[in-house]
Amino acid sequence: MGSLSIWHWLIVLGIVVLVFGTKKLRGAGGDLGAAVKNFKSAMKDGEEEGQKQADALRAEMKSPPPVVDRHDEKV
Repeated sequence: MGSLSIWHWLIVLGIVVLVFGTKKLRGAGGDLGAAVKNFKSAMKDGEEEGQKQADALRAEMKSPPPVVDRHDEKV
């Protein structure tokens, strides 16, 4: 009783197609595909930006600290 067989899923799919129609389902599938594509693109751009920041931080850490001459400062 706990698990659904393939026949249960086919009946549910048939009811969904009857209720929404194929045009709406096709449009929803296209929208979902575009959303996934945009998400992947944003993730890739975010990873590239993060890599640039990490490289800049590594370069900053490798350079020696600036020398500060404190002899000319007034107290």
